Amino acid sequence: MKKEKEPNDLQKRIYNWALDLVRFVDSLSKDSSTRIITNQLLRSGTSVGANYIESQAGSSRKDFANFLYISLKSANESKYWLALLRDTKKCDQKVLDKLLGELEEISKILAASIITIKKKE
Repeated sequence: MKKEKEPNDLQKRIYNWALDLVRFVDSLSKDSSTRIITNQLLRSGTSVGANYIESQAGSSRKDFANFLYISLKSANESKYWLALLRDTKKCDQKVLDKLLGELEEISKILAASIITIKKKE
């Protein structure tokens, strides 16, 4: 029987962040503007992890870097939607600040990884 590969620390962090994001979105009101924003947020937020996992299966350094870049772009988009929710005061500010803080750290790690890969090329 083949043993599954252990997820790395960043993969676990991104996954846990996505779980927190889903719980956060589910706690929000269902008015039309919040629903539209949160639909976009869920798409971009869950894309961070999906593209990170794809990067781990990359067939080359370039493939790896491309998926990390897409993951970073999704993180940046998610920051926009979270900031919009924050500034419209449609949510618990403490929970949102925690989500934004963790996403900022994840983004910095992704950006540093991309820079490191580009230097090696």
